[in-house]
Amino acid sequence: MSRVTDRLGFIEPELPTLTNQPPKDEDWIHEVKHDGYRTLLVVERGQARAYTRKGFDWSQSYPGIIRAAASLNCRDAILDGEVIVQDSRGVSDFNALKSAIRWEPHRLIFYGFDLLHFDGEDLRRKPLLERRARLKDLIGNDVASSLQFSEEFTGDGAAFFRACAEHGLEGVVSKLASSRYRSGRSKTWLKTKCFTEGSFVMIGTDRDRKTGAMLALLGRAEEHGLTYAGAAFLGLSTEAREELQIRLQVLSSEHSPLPGFRSRTAQWAKPELFVRVRHLAGVKTLRHAIVKSIE
Repeated sequence: MSRVTDRLGFIEPELPTLTNQPPKDEDWIHEVKHDGYRTLLVVERGQARAYTRKGFDWSQSYPGIIRAAASLNCRDAILDGEVIVQDSRGVSDFNALKSAIRWEPHRLIFYGFDLLHFDGEDLRRKPLLERRARLKDLIGNDVASSLQFSEEFTGDGAAFFRACAEHGLEGVVSKLASSRYRSGRSKTWLKTKCFTEGSFVMIGTDRDRKTGAMLALLGRAEEHGLTYAGAAFLGLSTEAREELQIRLQVLSSEHSPLPGFRSRTAQWAKPELFVRVRHLAGVKTLRHAIVKSIE
């Protein structure tokens, strides 16, 4: 990988500031936060290049996207967006992205959300909505293309955020509709995460009543002692699952570590094994939770 030296090339991307809730004002638009690799596509004289957030040339990693970008109806352009791979539900799957780049690059999709340059004109001082309208015209609406436009939502940002959370999406990016494009961290772009990660202690395992899949029963270590946090599915590799089983056997217990918490089907464990869990943010009891790793 090499840093950019081309005449028309890398521009440091604008980055959103993390916030707890989307803004309520009507002057903002909201987009799904795509969970992938931030990418700048540079089109010039019938050729295209792809640059990472830090300015490295990753064009060879995205052959289908590069071909599609090179065929856009323009003399030159710079598109800002995210390269993702989707799961069976059409949701971006960050864990599958590295494998797809290596083995299934045809699955990669570039979701464009901003247009910085078009046919010799620097658009960064134009309002966001104008830039996006021109980007949408440029990308078109071919659902089979490797280039897709990141649609916006206007209206109740909080309702949009709740809907994204319920569908298991990564989060929401809110942008001031009239804003210019400014490289670096910005307060005219705000990021609200639907999901967060935290450390929890395993107190046992159980089975999901609908699917029969194994669930990790989790506790939260607090100042006054251990409290029940909820249950999480296992998102572990085969090797990590085997390690988990071995360690749980060593920690096996006949009694619940929480005196007030009972289950006839649970297999209990001494509360000594900590795991990293991805879960819906802003809730007391874990929801949409997945064990990502053993700590």
